Amino acid sequence: MLNDKQNELYNAFYESTHNNQYLDSKTEVLVGLSSAIALNCQPCTKYYLSKAKTAGIKKGEISEVIAKVMAVAAGQKRLQTQEVIDCFHADLSSFD
Repeated sequence: MLNDKQNELYNAFYESTHNNQYLDSKTEVLVGLSSAIALNCQPCTKYYLSKAKTAGIKKGEISEVIAKVMAVAAGQKRLQTQEVIDCFHADLSSFD
């Protein structure tokens, strides 16, 4: 899909995200895991779950990441639906 130069640039960029100035390795893995789950990237989720073990991340921390992703996703869907209701002036009270 990408040409060789684009692949090289992407890979360099991606690798640079692992060399953080401010995030420790545990936080970097938790951020990566939450992003992978939120974007439904199965290979990335698998990757970050394997990295979680070596970063010393506990099961409870993974559970809290999953819960946070679920909460953000649910909030986004709630707001998205409210925007549609507002845009089309849907009167939900008429459904009683």
